Amino acid sequence: MCDQTFVVATFGPCDSCGIASPLMNIYIQNEPVTYCSLCVEMMACQGLQKGETLQTLKQESESLKKKLEEERNKLNDVELHQLAEKVEVVGALSIKTRRLLKGHENKVLCMDWCKDKRRLVSSSQDGKVIVWDAFTLNKEHGVTLPCTWVMACAYAPSGCAVACGGLDNKCCVIPLSLDRSENLAAKKKSVAMHTNYVSGCTFTNSDMQLLTSSGDGSCALWDVESGQLLQSFHGHTADVLSLDLAPSETGNTFVSGGCDKKSCVWDMRSGQNIQSFESHESDINCVKYYPSGDAFASASDDATCRFYDLRADREVAVYQKDSVIFGASTVDFSLSGRLLFAGYNDYTINVWDVLKGTRLSILFGHENRVSRVRVSPDGTAMCSASWDHTLRVSRASSSSSPSLLCLFLFIFLLLFFIL
Repeated sequence: MCDQTFVVATFGPCDSCGIASPLMNIYIQNEPVTYCSLCVEMMACQGLQKGETLQTLKQESESLKKKLEEERNKLNDVELHQLAEKVEVVGALSIKTRRLLKGHENKVLCMDWCKDKRRLVSSSQDGKVIVWDAFTLNKEHGVTLPCTWVMACAYAPSGCAVACGGLDNKCCVIPLSLDRSENLAAKKKSVAMHTNYVSGCTFTNSDMQLLTSSGDGSCALWDVESGQLLQSFHGHTADVLSLDLAPSETGNTFVSGGCDKKSCVWDMRSGQNIQSFESHESDINCVKYYPSGDAFASASDDATCRFYDLRADREVAVYQKDSVIFGASTVDFSLSGRLLFAGYNDYTINVWDVLKGTRLSILFGHENRVSRVRVSPDGTAMCSASWDHTLRVSRASSSSSPSLLCLFLFIFLLLFFIL
């Protein structure tokens, strides 16, 4: 996002020539080095064959991309909404705000649910991380970090710790305690270190490993106990803004999206980029796996959300309307996968029918950009975080309760008059 992307210019001695100049952060065999632009170009030219130039290699790369896209299009025989024409239409939705969480003093940038379906963690530009009880609105823990713009936070699978990171280029793990008076800031442990801001983090299927994404264009897998880098993932050519782990206990893949308009699917064991998709026209702000793990959705500043099927290796749906002109900042699926919740920069949340591609509802309430939308683990509630300093917990109202009440009232009055 244009107003949430930070450019860090590094100036100092080049690791190759030693001359003080503006530096570029690159990786050689997974080792970070800082070279000046001249040394980077010379290093690239050293591997060229006779008669090759950087320009010819770029042209060959573009030609191969076009051929790959042509092969994909040959298999594109039908659209998802055409297959779903006979599927029953989703009924009217009545989703209302049930809880309003206030406590942050600045933009709320991220939030995550605990697996107990009750607690959630949020991080903000005010430098605070707050653990909430979504039922009672109580703040169970509050941690003030040394830097502002805490851009990422995540709950550990066990519910006994949270992770957070931001503009200090670090990702810390904070163990939670039953003693609410305990100073948690003193117990936080720095696990990950990037060369630029940390934009996203998530635990794997245990508390012992942590995945991070960064503005340095990379993602990384870390060991929480030792702080050791287990695997790094390089393939993006600009800031990585979001990542999401495959929803399977044995899943070894995750998806990432960034400012290079590209979504990448990674194998955590090998560190290889196994699939990539480039159909957005602007920064990708959020990526989220479909509940089955066979597909994922992305939200972009181009005002669209897109749905990609990993088995078909292509985009199968685009969620957009002419009236939607503001960028999409976040997405998440309902538990069944039929609904897609998308937060936008115009302060609204649009609810899309995943199969038919139609918009079912618009949720209002926030007074600034919606930065995060997350459905609870049991699918009964949805929490949204916003730059208006608040979080809102919403859920669908029961359509049967009012009519049932009217029926009981009618029977009571009927019996009263008869008797």
